[in-house]
Amino acid sequence: MSSILMEELEEDLLMQPWAWLQLAENSLMAKASITKHGYALLISDLQQVWHEQVDTLVVNQRAKELNKRLTAPPAAFLHHLDEVLRPLFKDSAYQDAAHPSKATFSCDRGEEVLILRVQSELSGLPFNWHFHCIPASSLLVSQHLIHPLMGVSLALQSHVRELAALLRMKDLEIQAYQETGAVLSRSRLKTEPFEENSFLEQFMVEKLPEACAVGDGRPFAMNLQSLYVAVTKQQIQERQNRKGSGETQTSSSTSPGGTDNQPLNQPEELVSGTPTLSEPECEPMAASGPLHRAQLVKSKRKKPRGLFS
Repeated sequence: MSSILMEELEEDLLMQPWAWLQLAENSLMAKASITKHGYALLISDLQQVWHEQVDTLVVNQRAKELNKRLTAPPAAFLHHLDEVLRPLFKDSAYQDAAHPSKATFSCDRGEEVLILRVQSELSGLPFNWHFHCIPASSLLVSQHLIHPLMGVSLALQSHVRELAALLRMKDLEIQAYQETGAVLSRSRLKTEPFEENSFLEQFMVEKLPEACAVGDGRPFAMNLQSLYVAVTKQQIQERQNRKGSGETQTSSSTSPGGTDNQPLNQPEELVSGTPTLSEPECEPMAASGPLHRAQLVKSKRKKPRGLFS
């Protein structure tokens, strides 16, 4: 496989979400990229990560060894593998009676290899495939797990800071209405002003154990993949921008403060400059309309404190 095709396959794999696979032996997290030129696969049991990347020559040779009755070009085998794996990776909660699988999966694991076995049918004949995965390099683990998860954490932190700032603004707006004589018509809707430190302390005691329960990886695969993919796309875009601007890979990879380590730094800078509202100055009740709303709350700039700062 040419270096260009290999790079395209690697980038496509990076942008794929992780799927949660429930097999008879155990549960796994996996992601795959399959093209007419080959495939790349990552599998993890949250203790180790395995990887396989092959071109059409390997696909052709392995297909002959495993399926002696089938004769087809490598592209046909790759297309069938894509059809078999895509529903599994697209909806990893499919394993129930209402969504029967068209293929069966099993795996054998050793110290230096993990073999994922697939049994299905192709053109009415049995089709077998074995993914021979070896331990992934530290670079792959960093690209597909460490860097994206750091980016996801930073994005969620930025998201929480913006929500906290919005809550403070809402409290000030409610206070302004109350000081002008407004009364809540339904008492059950009354809330206490948002106090960030108290909220954080309560969260750490009551919610943190449940919130950070990784389990077998299913919560991560089910709830965070859209954000994960957005982060990996951001990383690829930054890499392409560096190449376009003539920066070398050496300078970007050796700098601990480079963009690879802070893929979502720009949104945090925007959040840190977001003003919050202080005590409101209220206008008389006679004023009304958009102009009154715009003038209802005046504020001075004050740097907000993030939930995790």
